[in-house]
Amino acid sequence: MAWWVWALGLATAASFTTNPLVLLMLIGVATVVVMARRSEQPWGASFRIYVAVAVVIVVTRVLFRLVFGGGSDGGVVLVDLPEVPLPGWVLGLHLLGPLTREALLAGTYDGLRLATIVISVGAANALANPKRLLRSVPAALHEVGTALVVAVTMLPQMVESARRVRSAQALRAGDPRRTGRLRRYLVPVLEDALERSLSLAAGMDTRGYGRSAGAPRAERRLTGALMLLGLCGVAVGVYAGLDHTAPRILATPMLVLGVAAAVAGLALAGRRVGRTRYRPDPWRWPELAVMACGVATSLIGWWVSEHQLLVAYPGLSSVPPVSLAALVGCLIGLLPAVVAPEPRVAFA
Repeated sequence: MAWWVWALGLATAASFTTNPLVLLMLIGVATVVVMARRSEQPWGASFRIYVAVAVVIVVTRVLFRLVFGGGSDGGVVLVDLPEVPLPGWVLGLHLLGPLTREALLAGTYDGLRLATIVISVGAANALANPKRLLRSVPAALHEVGTALVVAVTMLPQMVESARRVRSAQALRAGDPRRTGRLRRYLVPVLEDALERSLSLAAGMDTRGYGRSAGAPRAERRLTGALMLLGLCGVAVGVYAGLDHTAPRILATPMLVLGVAAAVAGLALAGRRVGRTRYRPDPWRWPELAVMACGVATSLIGWWVSEHQLLVAYPGLSSVPPVSLAALVGCLIGLLPAVVAPEPRVAFA
């Protein structure tokens, strides 16, 4: 859980800025921490896949900017492409046309921000055992948490399956053509990864994960009423907070009331779930330090977006500036590479 809080802190800080230098520093922070503290388990090798997905996101965002009008706002023209005429009912959409430097940078900045968020989530997946997250999921959400853990483990299982299939196929001869090699490689990897994930789900079901006990009808109705009240309170509070014309009594008070009702409903619903814990994970100072680093990085990113707009959202016609606060936020995010304990090594 500490690794996930740290990674979400990096993702939150990335969502508050489009500065490419800050985003690249956050990517570097995530990469250094993963290289220093990942284990030799299957999920530790999944980080490179997230990096590849991030590169595809940046390239796709730039291509979309190129295809759907890369110079509609003016600027320094880099490539003068012919514009494809569109019907009049298509408002604000252009195909091709002159590609400007500003449009190319804007597409790169937007794609880099999303790529940083993806890499941050990939860092959490590479550092944390996804199965152990079930111990931190509230009892009322245990069934949902089980499904999420099975889904999250699909990608690490694919990495492990690819490694084993590659080793097995290296020992035998096969079709020398590229298409034949891909067919013999892709099908076993997908089949093995799916079977391992289904085996995980079956093992959880056999051990009683998500089993719910009986409850009186009055208790079930009270639980449903509290959850519905919490949902309505959160929705009204968020809407009133975004709409400044709404009465202030509908903003923070309704939000607090909704959260309290939702927490009470979850606590009441958790009584129906019978779950035991063997060797529960204790919270020590390394876990708290890692979690604090992620929270501090996100808070500093929010402060920079509120008080240093030119740093958080730089212009497209000059070199992006970097402030001391942004550097400090990135350095704080790098501390888990030192304060977190080294991963355990399994001896044969």
